[in-house]
Amino acid sequence: MHPFEGISEQHTQTIMKARKRVIEAIGKNMGLYGVTLSVGHLYGMLFFSEKPMTLDEMGKEMEMSKTSMSTGVRMLLDLKMVHRVWEKGARKDLYEAESDWHQTFADYFAIEWRTAVEANVHALNRSAGELRRLLEEHGGDEALASAVSKDLEKIESALSYYDWLDRLIDTLESGKIYDLVPKEKP
Repeated sequence: MHPFEGISEQHTQTIMKARKRVIEAIGKNMGLYGVTLSVGHLYGMLFFSEKPMTLDEMGKEMEMSKTSMSTGVRMLLDLKMVHRVWEKGARKDLYEAESDWHQTFADYFAIEWRTAVEANVHALNRSAGELRRLLEEHGGDEALASAVSKDLEKIESALSYYDWLDRLIDTLESGKIYDLVPKEKP
């Protein structure tokens, strides 16, 4: 059954125009997730799809090669914005968009922020260790001690920030963020 069966051509056109506008907006704003415009459009198309789609179906709909579709879907799978689904009798992989945008946001930013936190905390701790050793070896030099102390204060402040960010990430991953900021307006 066609999704617009029984709906007039004029109403079908209005629905398609509204969908296209949303898909365009999604595509333009997917840079926030590190996604290209075309992959954003792919997500938008899957979001409005009435059923899971194969790579061939996506390629035909988007007028893109199967290779491009495969690359785009793989990126969306990595971001947990698309899921592989199983359907009885289907011989090819089927994909559908994650419809819970709250979860998509939480997953993406938790992954990205966690990666940044780990890298920055590692660099900060390594630098702090080097500076403390320098201070131990040459602590009698007042100018050096002053400069190193100031840097260590800045590093400690940054580590405090990353501790807070790590707890924020935990709040996103656990879903406790929704206790603080409910998904729906009260």
